[in-house]
Amino acid sequence: MEAVNRKLIRPSLNEIKESITPPRRAQGPSQVQKKPIPPDQTNAEMQAKTPMVFVLRDGETLHGVIEWYDKCCLKVNRTEGPNLLLYKPAIKYMYKE
Repeated sequence: MEAVNRKLIRPSLNEIKESITPPRRAQGPSQVQKKPIPPDQTNAEMQAKTPMVFVLRDGETLHGVIEWYDKCCLKVNRTEGPNLLLYKPAIKYMYKE
């Protein structure tokens, strides 16, 4: 029995790359965009000036207004003492005064 030389029929890599069409990108007002990531810091607290009460994990209560916040802390302006930078894990709960 003779060995039969079989040739595989397979398209070349270049032919495959040409046949794959890149994803179409929409142009104009109908373009679908990803939802923007919300900012880490907002200015809403600066405008609201809502008096707040902060109860810390050790039981201490603080009164003040949130000036700004980010992912890990709050800056609290107080009338009866110096302004404070409170780390969020130290806060047990807080509510409007």
